[in-house]
Amino acid sequence: MASLAVNGSVRYTALPLCACLPMKIVVLLFIAFIVGSLFSALYFLLRDRSGSDRVVKALTVRVLLSVVLFAMLMLGFYFGIITDKL
Repeated sequence: MASLAVNGSVRYTALPLCACLPMKIVVLLFIAFIVGSLFSALYFLLRDRSGSDRVVKALTVRVLLSVVLFAMLMLGFYFGIITDKL
């Protein structure tokens, strides 16, 4: 919160929301899903004894999510949605 002094009294005003706040949330969600996919691949690697390809599928999902996140960040920067910092 920002303070604003008016005639000796202090009033608190809400900080304006950043226009890139939704983009921050999307990036954090993507990172959470990427880490979740990585840990699910680790779980399948350690616990799955049937020889299925669940580890490969989980790692494929992780790579695809990473590529999509990278593309979204590049497009967001190109179109001006993302400025200097995210």
